[in-house]
Amino acid sequence: MSTPAIEIRDLRVDYGNFVAVNDVSLSVDAGEVFGLVGPNGAGKSSTLRVLATLNRPTYGEVKLCGLDLLEDTEGARRLLGYMPDLAPLPSDLKAWEFLDLYAHAYGLGRGKKRHARIDECLEEVHLTDKREAWCRALSRGQMQRLVLAKCLLHRPRVIILDEPASGMDPLSRRDLRLTLRHLAADGVAVIVSSHILSELADMCSSLCVMNHGRVLAAGSVDEVRARLGQASRTLTMEVLEGAAEQAAALLGKADGVTEIVMHGERISFIFSGTAPAQCALIAGVIAQGVPVRTFEEQKSSFEDILIQVAEEGRAGS
Repeated sequence: MSTPAIEIRDLRVDYGNFVAVNDVSLSVDAGEVFGLVGPNGAGKSSTLRVLATLNRPTYGEVKLCGLDLLEDTEGARRLLGYMPDLAPLPSDLKAWEFLDLYAHAYGLGRGKKRHARIDECLEEVHLTDKREAWCRALSRGQMQRLVLAKCLLHRPRVIILDEPASGMDPLSRRDLRLTLRHLAADGVAVIVSSHILSELADMCSSLCVMNHGRVLAAGSVDEVRARLGQASRTLTMEVLEGAAEQAAALLGKADGVTEIVMHGERISFIFSGTAPAQCALIAGVIAQGVPVRTFEEQKSSFEDILIQVAEEGRAGS
């Protein structure tokens, strides 16, 4: 098996008596866009700051491309690019000058070679037309993308983005999504945080939901939705003409079924039960001779999931 680009084992971060990150373990492969999501205070930024070598953990193991981040911090920094939430930009530099400053710091050489790399990074984040623009004249979303371009200059193998879409309009968010997909296709591992779950669902190949410093669920978008989605869900059944009354009567007698609403031949209702119980419900209705034309399940929205996570965490605190 190939070495993960990011490997975190039993990470803990304490601030005095406050536990910000509580025994978190994660693994991110090269070419993956990994989303870290949770309410404010969930531990996302603290986890990313350890990855970015800005904070030392209380304990735990962190590796980047097999390199121990805590033992070889300087080596780890050469592998990564880090974009903090709402990173400041100097107002008296043009976009290319800002990148040139960091290109020099990264030791990217001089003259045409360095300028060519600057232009490549501007193109990667869709800011070629803003090359000569003053940083102070850029929109919030353009500033975010310029900071991302800075992170790309030295061709890092791991990119850490803390709330990168903050303040972005839909067009800038689309451009960010395209950039992340292109980086992943080039083998770069991207870990990106947000408190907006639906925002990351469109960007990421996998997700991790955190709250109060702990991992609640991790996996693909559908796996996270299935694990954290509400136990009660809305189901809709469509039957052939004339069978709606029979179907509604059968549903009204079934365990776990509430709030039945009829719209012609479409019947919506709330079901609380396991997946096998849902299968048995469908099979039972059909066995009673109801001509079921379609059957749909309305999945929990990502906003609902995150609200549920936050409310459960508040109740348990």
